[in-house]
Amino acid sequence: MRNDLTIYDTVADQWWSDDIRWVRTLKNLVPGRLSWMDRQIDWSGKDVLDLGCAGGFMAEALDDRGAHVTGIDPAEKAIAAARAHAAQTGRNIQYDIGLGEALPYGDAAFDAVVCVDVLEHVQDLSCVLAETARVLRPGGLFLFDTINHTWIARLATITIAEDILRLLPRGTHDPALFIPPCDLRSGLVQAGLSPGKFVGLGPRGVTLRGDLTFGRVPLTAVLYMGSARKPDAAA
Repeated sequence: MRNDLTIYDTVADQWWSDDIRWVRTLKNLVPGRLSWMDRQIDWSGKDVLDLGCAGGFMAEALDDRGAHVTGIDPAEKAIAAARAHAAQTGRNIQYDIGLGEALPYGDAAFDAVVCVDVLEHVQDLSCVLAETARVLRPGGLFLFDTINHTWIARLATITIAEDILRLLPRGTHDPALFIPPCDLRSGLVQAGLSPGKFVGLGPRGVTLRGDLTFGRVPLTAVLYMGSARKPDAAA
């Protein structure tokens, strides 16, 4: 089975334990993503949606930056784990169960939408992008990352990461859902968003525990991050 999204519920009770290597890998991706995203926006005081939040790693990092955070994900047990950890740490984060194709929020509800490790899993990319544009306020920012549709991306994320190193469970990804940057740019424009620069994301080091750390890299052939802005109503 490919694109197996049940993995997030399966490990939900251990999400914050640091006992599972592939979950630690997801956690280690957050600082690398934010080292670039922090340059695109001042999070303080912003209403931010973490679309596809799983157990809350990115949502809590955004909360640390002073954002008013809402997280949404279809994985019910992962959402329960996120809510429990937020309560334990005294965080005021709203977590909802739902899909990116049908966001349960009003128009222009958020200053920013963050969507990491998600777009390559959704069933209807065009619908998710349209919903993202709908819930963004005029001038709002969409920040994302995803996997490129290249042979080297398939080699790195499936053959190496899933099958050999087991950095991810087998079946996590379906290479047919990987997204070429040109297609994503077209989809963003069709949704009414103005794409910004796309940059590479990849391994930058190894921890003492043997886990990879991540950050911006020169190539976008495997993972890439990007931004898109909703035009200001006055423009």
